[in-house]
Amino acid sequence: MQMMSSQTKPEEGGVDFALCPRFEQTFSFLGKKWNGLIIDVLLQEGPQRFKDLAHKIPRCSDRVLVERLKELEYNGVIVRRTFPDNSLIEYELTQKGEEFKDIMAAVHAWSDKWYCPTEADQK
Repeated sequence: MQMMSSQTKPEEGGVDFALCPRFEQTFSFLGKKWNGLIIDVLLQEGPQRFKDLAHKIPRCSDRVLVERLKELEYNGVIVRRTFPDNSLIEYELTQKGEEFKDIMAAVHAWSDKWYCPTEADQK
């Protein structure tokens, strides 16, 4: 898979970098607010009930959390499990979602090494 290609822009004399559409879609998907955190919680903690996810990601409103969970389910990253004996509903990563494990580990390692929080981040 070619990650990046370049073509010359004759009118500007510069280079136009065009990302692979799949790469671009993946970053757009992961970069969407809360998606990465939801995936990370499920990777770290395993299957979760809605209230547990909401507790672990408190700055995300319930409405937005519902939207993100539906989007993650639609994209095959998580599965919503219901239990016939009771009203318990859990969200769990699919195999596709589990494959984010190495990516998320790399992001954690990079941020531990390079990210320096500012006062604005603490608010």
